Amino acid sequence: MLTLIKNGDVYAPDHLGKKDLLLVDGKIGFIEDEINLPERFVYIRVVDAEGKMVVPGFIDAHVHIIGGGGEGGFKTRTPEIQLAQATAAGITTFVGVIGTDGTTRKMASLVAKARALEEEGISCYVQTGSYQVPVKTLTGKIEDDIILIDNIIGVGEIAIADHRSSQPTPEELAKIASAARIGGMLAGKSGIVNIHVGDSRDHLKVIEQVVETTDIPIRQFYPTHINRNPHLFEAGIEYAKKGGWVDFTTSTIPKFLEEGEVKCSAGLRRMLEAGVSIRQITFTSDGQASLPDFDAAGELIGLRIGSVSSLYEAVKAAVQEEDIPLETAIRVITENPAAILKLRTKGRIEVGRDADLVLLDRSFRIDTVIALGKVMVENGEAIVKGTFEE
Repeated sequence: MLTLIKNGDVYAPDHLGKKDLLLVDGKIGFIEDEINLPERFVYIRVVDAEGKMVVPGFIDAHVHIIGGGGEGGFKTRTPEIQLAQATAAGITTFVGVIGTDGTTRKMASLVAKARALEEEGISCYVQTGSYQVPVKTLTGKIEDDIILIDNIIGVGEIAIADHRSSQPTPEELAKIASAARIGGMLAGKSGIVNIHVGDSRDHLKVIEQVVETTDIPIRQFYPTHINRNPHLFEAGIEYAKKGGWVDFTTSTIPKFLEEGEVKCSAGLRRMLEAGVSIRQITFTSDGQASLPDFDAAGELIGLRIGSVSSLYEAVKAAVQEEDIPLETAIRVITENPAAILKLRTKGRIEVGRDADLVLLDRSFRIDTVIALGKVMVENGEAIVKGTFEE
């Protein structure tokens, strides 16, 4: 299948200017100033991108694809993600995680859902485990999961600094990181350890203790929810200055922001001004997670659901409200997660990479989404639906 994208203003994410892109069998085949259609040739779909910006497909590296939650009982378990939720939000690649409930939500279901989303047209990877330590894997060993299961690329989300975590010690976390690192090396994967960081003022201390007392590098860990409160955010800046990755969560509610959660767009500017490299920062949505509100005694008092649509909205706000250039802001959901997670065919508009693309109009609205060379969204509407979507 051939698709020609004409006259788009390309952000690869580096700004390349006006280019034509020829997509060949799910890959980016050619990037040229102009590509003309040959006469009497096979059918080529032409997408007119005049007046539009072309950016890489978005990577959401922390999504509860089989649902999350349950902190308020069985009725508060959140539903699975559906295909059009992703594509309408410009997302062409997911990384699925389990979260709090590692009992009724299993690794087999997570892998199965990842494969279902792939059958429906987007790319999907997963992390093995959940909040709990010891890690509940698919095969019985972290290394085996990463080495033998194609979709599994690392471990997580392991919870720290949270009343819902297993309170892992530095020794336990070091063993998890070591197993993930070995599995990643042998499989050519990231072997990253995705860390859920809660509200406790312990912040990232357990990770820092592992780094200080072992040979495990700081970039073996990928902590998320760094913007959940002001004191964790400041700790995150210092952590990033030591060389670590930091991930912001885009799903939120007004009450959380009023109570001090750092808005992603403002947080991005704050980190850049503090001297943190843009390449160390990512945004993820925490989509389909519950957004639980606990009182001082740890009792649940409210619950909402995270939305994957918040991912790009946070990037758009960084551009429109914080004056961060598009070629900078877009990296946090394209090139950066691809590099951190070693998704070598993702994250950039480059010959040979997957044809995952998003076309934005000049108001930064998502117009067209292409996943693996197939048009999934056109004129802002999903034209390809999931198996059980109407």
